[in-house]
Amino acid sequence: MNMQAAPITHEAPVSCALVGKVAVVTGSTSGIGLGVARALAKAGARLVINGLGEAKEIDKTRRRLAEQFRVDVRYDNSNLMESAGVARLIDGAVNAFGQVDILVNNAGIQHVAPVEEFPGDKWDAILALNLSAAFHATRLVLGAMKENGYGRIINIASAHGLVASPFKAAYVAAKHGLIGFTKTVALEAAEFGVTANAICPGYVWTPLVERQIDEQAAAHGIPRDQVVRDVLLAQQPNKRFATVEEIGALAAFLASANGASITGTALPVDGGWTAH
Repeated sequence: MNMQAAPITHEAPVSCALVGKVAVVTGSTSGIGLGVARALAKAGARLVINGLGEAKEIDKTRRRLAEQFRVDVRYDNSNLMESAGVARLIDGAVNAFGQVDILVNNAGIQHVAPVEEFPGDKWDAILALNLSAAFHATRLVLGAMKENGYGRIINIASAHGLVASPFKAAYVAAKHGLIGFTKTVALEAAEFGVTANAICPGYVWTPLVERQIDEQAAAHGIPRDQVVRDVLLAQQPNKRFATVEEIGALAAFLASANGASITGTALPVDGGWTAH
């Protein structure tokens, strides 16, 4: 495990809602996780980010967050595919900051194939990262959160935690499981000032999605805008991608004092997809 600190300079936090709080955000070196990390830092939370990528780019991201919002940001490279890696992440955060107040379980992977052709190792890997890692991280922070009388567990699930699609058996199973797990944690922690909620995005505009558009356009010989409307956003009535900023803003609200009575929910951010 390698945890690095960043200097604190430049802008003050735009909001003070989370000043004094410590947040761990998994899968936060890009995409949705980075959007959530930015929103929490903007509200004043100290951060531990975690995820994959080129070391220099991750360090730039870490420094940018720290300098822009004047909060302490550390990077932890623990592998969350195994419970020991999750334990290293949480132990590192506690050793660095003394506590974990906000846990955002965002890390995840995907594989697409018919059930009868779905590789067993892919199933195991998706369940390990998308579901089991969230369980292990939550069980390691929940006791202290209860003792402190404050805690926020925010699980980034998916519209696929509420509805299914073909060829995504492991992902759908993991995200359905994550929502069920969220509800259980919410019930167990409700009297201790700890909330647990799942955010369920539809398609969100990220570099990964942008690459998918180009790949689909090339594979099917159709324009990019047709891929967006007729393939990726076919199930989203508003026909637009959500943004990482929208997901981050919701996470920051749930983490704040104003989110104290919201617990055990699965909140779609899907342009109406699951309203069908």
